[in-house]
Amino acid sequence: MICGRKARRAAEQPRSPPDGSGGSRRPGRALKKMGLTEDEDIQRMLRGSLLWKIKSRGGPRERLFRLQEDGATVCSEGGFRHPGSRQSWQAQEPRPGRPGRGGCPPLGARAHQADGAAASHESTGEARPGVLQRADRNKDNKMSFREVKSMLRMINIDMDDGYAYKLFKECDRSGNERLEGRELEEFCRRLLRRPELEELFGRYSGEDHVLSAEELRDFLRDQGEDASLRQARAVIRTYELNEKARQQDLMMLDGFMMYLLSAAGDILNQEHTKVHQDMSQPLCHYFISSSHNTYLTRNQIGGTSSTEAYVRALMAGCRCVELDCWEGSDGEPIVYHGHTLTSKILFRDVIESIRDYAFKQSPYPVILSLENHCGLEQQTTMARHMKAILGDMLLTQPLDGQDPHNLPSPEQLKGKVLVKGKKLPEPWHEPQGVTSLLDHEEEEEEEEEEEEEEEKLQERSSRPSLQSLQEIKPLQAKDASQVAPELSAVVVYCQAVPFPGLAHALRHPRPCEMSSFSERKARKLIKEAGPALVRYNARQLSRVYPLGLKMNSSNYNPQEMWNAGCQLVALNFQTPGYEMDLNAGRFLGNGRCGYVLKPPCLRSPPGEGPRRLALHVRVITAQQLPKLNREKGSSIVDPFVRVEIHGVPADCSKQQTHHKLNNGFNPRWEETLSFQLRVPELALVRFVVEDYDSTSCNDFVGQFTLPLASMREGYRHIHLLSKDGASLSPATLFVHVRCKSL
Repeated sequence: MICGRKARRAAEQPRSPPDGSGGSRRPGRALKKMGLTEDEDIQRMLRGSLLWKIKSRGGPRERLFRLQEDGATVCSEGGFRHPGSRQSWQAQEPRPGRPGRGGCPPLGARAHQADGAAASHESTGEARPGVLQRADRNKDNKMSFREVKSMLRMINIDMDDGYAYKLFKECDRSGNERLEGRELEEFCRRLLRRPELEELFGRYSGEDHVLSAEELRDFLRDQGEDASLRQARAVIRTYELNEKARQQDLMMLDGFMMYLLSAAGDILNQEHTKVHQDMSQPLCHYFISSSHNTYLTRNQIGGTSSTEAYVRALMAGCRCVELDCWEGSDGEPIVYHGHTLTSKILFRDVIESIRDYAFKQSPYPVILSLENHCGLEQQTTMARHMKAILGDMLLTQPLDGQDPHNLPSPEQLKGKVLVKGKKLPEPWHEPQGVTSLLDHEEEEEEEEEEEEEEEKLQERSSRPSLQSLQEIKPLQAKDASQVAPELSAVVVYCQAVPFPGLAHALRHPRPCEMSSFSERKARKLIKEAGPALVRYNARQLSRVYPLGLKMNSSNYNPQEMWNAGCQLVALNFQTPGYEMDLNAGRFLGNGRCGYVLKPPCLRSPPGEGPRRLALHVRVITAQQLPKLNREKGSSIVDPFVRVEIHGVPADCSKQQTHHKLNNGFNPRWEETLSFQLRVPELALVRFVVEDYDSTSCNDFVGQFTLPLASMREGYRHIHLLSKDGASLSPATLFVHVRCKSL
């Protein structure tokens, strides 16, 4: 279900205690919850201890410190010699009136103060003492910044060095570049503190700061999850750090924070990180992750060609890669971008890389989109290499028992490599009877489009190199318009043909044939006959590719092509930008296998209309946003968050928060952005963080894109990515998501 399940109650509203009074809960509730009422240490703390308060001026004073029966408050009273004075404070906060001095830790959760607080975040989930001692290499009971970083690594806390050092300096009261005693306690407390999570925890646990299994179940249900007491207890056993609380099926604040920061608290539905869709439908019923000019590592004019580019694309889940094949001077076909200065690689080496990496990320079929400029002899060599290198991976015959009127499914084609190319009419004659395929009309049309683009480009900017590039003549055989029988034989389900027109294609569907469209031709078809194109794509495959004369290998918006049901929407994977963000988001679900089932309205049009949806995103906070200029120590971002909806034209929208000045560590917005969607099944949601600049363009900080159908409701963390899709850990957003059917 899109955006998870509908919340049982409004999770954003603070909850009152069970008695309805809004005041404190009954005394001793926390201790009874934890089964500690008979504990000897707790009894001793309840009776209190006499301590001496030492002051720089005046003599020492006797004080009686006692834990109150709520388990969360500490009270100090004048001793027998100085009765009458009395103070109390919450155990989890610093003592009132003494900022920065550190206070008593909350019961159980931080019983070992700084060492316990740090150890509580170890990856094992167990609070092990001695972390500080292990990080203190010279055993002087003081921590340098280098030793603090070592401690953070030990307890599996990923923190930006700049923010860690800033916090280190703020806690270094003595100014000696060492933390000791209360300085270190303050560092650990401030490092781990998340006020917004503490507030959320308090809404469900009440003032005793202990979450029972029943209260955790209520929280999980408000998150939109169908949770039971058994599931709540399982969450406690997995994430609670305090052994005593875990034994009593209770959760403390630290365990609650660990849960929300884990994969279980991620905005991406974790069920969608595995293949969960029906994979038994025809190939044309899926969006298929596709790459254009896959061999390029940079731009398509003078960039480098590399087999590594194929490896990266395949490991990113790409299932359709392109090979521009040209005549090699030594009889070996080569792959590169013709008429340009791009470097050349051997066709044989590309096929070997595909063999080695085709199915490491996904078991579902890989399509080789061949752009063939070779003569008959080297075409035969291409076919020989594919058969010899790929072996049984290469599909050379139709599947037994497959209905010729329907394409096979990804499930049927698991582990297979399909070739997209020209197919000779059957039967053909060997090999003198080689047939030329008459697709000149299509080639002329594409050439006209590219010439028009070239004229516009030359009008806008005089580029002397453009003409010289056109004079670079690649080695192309005179018989390249013909097809060798050996190469034709390996083309089965992806037979490249000129587009016959929508009217003819709909009257005479041929599922094994497919056509390719430039982005401009695809837009024209969508504008003039969008519904007919959707029906065409429900029966046959189509491929869309970027215009050929984009000097910088820029991309187009793939969403408009997906809206029309186009399956193979090919992009330049080597060019980062919002277009590739959308592509990564589209194929983020279904286990990142490169195949995503199209919604019903695109598989069997016109079909039943999708349900309308209202989406509300409350942007709460961000954590540890990266600095954009690390060389400038004072460079701090002024962040704001923009939420974008990419879908059918009526749904496309974006809204943003206000910016926060000079705060990239823990900015807080508490702003709600609302959207209405008519076709939520096609919508992608993109979260973008930018650095506000009043005098120039805002700078990109990070983003994360996912399908609305894979987004979970409730309080969720979003782990931000860089421009090229790399993790920006530990940078996150914390949001609350709510969906409502209209």
